[in-house]
Amino acid sequence: MDPGSGAYNPRTVEEVYRDFKGRRTAMIKALTTDVEEFYNQCDPEKENLCLYGFPNERWEVNLPAEEVPPEMPEPALGINFARDGMQDKDWLSLVAVHSDAWLVSVAFYFGARFGFDKNDRRRLFGMINDLPTVYEVVSGGAKARVKEKSSTPNNSTNKSKPNKVAKAPKPQPKEEEESLDDEEEDEHENTLCGACGENYASDEFWICCDICEKWFHGKCVKITPARAEHIKQYKCPSCSNKRARP
Repeated sequence: MDPGSGAYNPRTVEEVYRDFKGRRTAMIKALTTDVEEFYNQCDPEKENLCLYGFPNERWEVNLPAEEVPPEMPEPALGINFARDGMQDKDWLSLVAVHSDAWLVSVAFYFGARFGFDKNDRRRLFGMINDLPTVYEVVSGGAKARVKEKSSTPNNSTNKSKPNKVAKAPKPQPKEEEESLDDEEEDEHENTLCGACGENYASDEFWICCDICEKWFHGKCVKITPARAEHIKQYKCPSCSNKRARP
C-alpha cells in the first residue's frame, strides 16, 4: 500500500537508498515530533492498523492492503491493539522495531525485483547501516552509542550542553576561528537529531531537550533561535506529550 506513489519504483542502489531514507524520516516523525497525533490515530477500538512511511517523508496510519499477497511488503499489523496495554515508551519502541524491519524489507524487495547483484546488495546495506535505526532514535540508543564512542573530555555532558542551544560561533581572528570550528566539529560530529536522525552540522541551529537531553534541529521541532532565547526549560515533543500513568 503506497498511495500517491503512482508508478514510482526505485531501480538503482542510490534510488532505493533515497526511498529508504524518506520512509525512515517519515516514521521517525510519527514516533517523535508527531507522536501526539500518531497516538490518537492508533485507536484500539478500530480494526488492524499499520504505520506507513512514504518516500516523500509523509507518514500514515491506515488499514493494511487488501491484495493477497500484497504488491509490496506490509508493516506490522494491529499496532493500535497494544497501545493501551503497555507503557507509552515501550509501545513506541515496539512500533519502532517493527518499522525498522519493514523499512529493510521494502528496500531489499526493490533490490530483488530489479536484480541487484551481490555487490549492489552489500553497498545498499552499507548505506542503510550507516544510519541509526528508527528504534535507536526513538529509544535514545543512538545517543548512547555516541557516548560509548567518546573517549575524550571534549564529549562530556558538561561541555556538550553548556546552554540549551547550539549556534555558529561569533567572528574570531582567523587562527582562533579555525581552532574553534575544529573543536566544535569534534565535539558534536557524532551527535544525531532526535527527530530526523541526521548528523550535527555546525551551520545549523540546534536545541537540546532539558528532560531527555536529546539534541534536535530547530527546524525539526519548529524552534527558532529567537524563540529559544526566551525558553527557560525546553521540552521536546516526545517529553511534552508523555502521559502520567496511574
